[in-house]
Amino acid sequence: MPLLSLPRELKNVRGRRILAAADPDEMVMDARTYRDLEVFEADGGALTLFDLCNRTRTEGGARLLRARMKKPFASASKIRRVQDAVRFTLLHRKAFNPLPGQGIAAGIERYFHSGLPLLTTERQLEFLLEALEVRFGDLRSYWGIVAGLQQTTAMLRALRRMMREPELSEAPGELAPWLEEIRRLIARPAFDLLPEEGHGELSPWRVMRIDRVFRSDERETIERLLHLVFQLDAVLAMADTVRVEGFTIPVLQESPFEVAADGVFHPFLDAPVPNPVHIDQTERLLFLTGPNMAGKTTYLRAFATSLYLAHLGMGVPAKSFRFAPCTNFFSAITVTDSVREGVSFFRAEALRMKAIADAIARGRRVIALIDEPFKGTNVKDALDASRAVLLRLTEKEDCLFIVTSHLIELGDDMKATGRVRCCRFEANEHEGRLEFDYVMRAGVSAQRLGVRVLREEGVFDLLDRGR
Repeated sequence: MPLLSLPRELKNVRGRRILAAADPDEMVMDARTYRDLEVFEADGGALTLFDLCNRTRTEGGARLLRARMKKPFASASKIRRVQDAVRFTLLHRKAFNPLPGQGIAAGIERYFHSGLPLLTTERQLEFLLEALEVRFGDLRSYWGIVAGLQQTTAMLRALRRMMREPELSEAPGELAPWLEEIRRLIARPAFDLLPEEGHGELSPWRVMRIDRVFRSDERETIERLLHLVFQLDAVLAMADTVRVEGFTIPVLQESPFEVAADGVFHPFLDAPVPNPVHIDQTERLLFLTGPNMAGKTTYLRAFATSLYLAHLGMGVPAKSFRFAPCTNFFSAITVTDSVREGVSFFRAEALRMKAIADAIARGRRVIALIDEPFKGTNVKDALDASRAVLLRLTEKEDCLFIVTSHLIELGDDMKATGRVRCCRFEANEHEGRLEFDYVMRAGVSAQRLGVRVLREEGVFDLLDRGR
């Protein structure tokens, strides 16, 4: 039974694990980016993106949803196939209601993998005698077979009911081949042996005859049908997330390489403030300034989340979202040092930038989000390094970047390129206290509020008190 392929784990020249795409149609995201986006893990056991999207009804569906979320697409055609499936599901959700849930799926998996006796003799008399032996000998095994037969029959009946829904014959995208395969498999002549619904207890001979069909003659068929149920469950969960969360299906294009969105927000915030995003080949770098706590990093995470979900073919948390797929997506938000590996914070930043530069040098379509680069060194070095790197990034065609920085001295350099959009977040003052509206505005911030924040929090008062 074919399974969804997972991203392969490789090691780079320093022995660090990275995620490499299993095929050219997959978008490459490394482990650091998955962690920054909180796709599968978050600090303190907080909600992850997988948790948000996991509205599956079966454990198998959850496994396949996780596998999907490990391999976002770089191929516009594959993204479009998922989008078409999600749109169709949103319009015709009730048609999929008969899809079996976890009770039936778990029962079938137990039935196939619990080592129950299986009669394979072709001689009718021997078959009857062995069936009677199972029936009146090992009662636990016999009733285990009966239970598995009932669960498998329930799945086949449910799929038959579902496939009688007329709108499913017009299902597009990923759904079309799956539903056609289900239609073909449930029509196999061997399944004509199924008892009528509501039929009383079957004879031991009939039970063991149907059991042989299920677990021997048509085992691969049943396993494939169960896998297709899990596939549908995963896509239904994606569509249900789009509906419940009020997400928007993005407009997909192959060129020009740009992202243009309005009302982007982070789905984990209780009262998010939406903001726009626009980076293209005219202004391929968004330079974002502003004081701490004003919203720069949250903006990066909100955009990153939308971009990632868009590459899965899902809806995104935004009012509108138009994009062309990238091949490599990098986040440099929570760069960390490593005592064990002897990597300082600044060296970790340099290695992160090297990974981005390597993908660019190989001609990949890169989108990179960089939060306050080179803060692991002194201000002079940080300014010189940032200027040298960012000016080079602005020259890279078919690449897009968002960079946040406290180094407002870079503003004039960025503006002079003609290829940078400068925006800022600001703090406002109300009744002597700082307030943040988290609204992005044009221009470079001139606010320096570090000392002000420390004073408002009473740090200096505490330190000035005598012992």
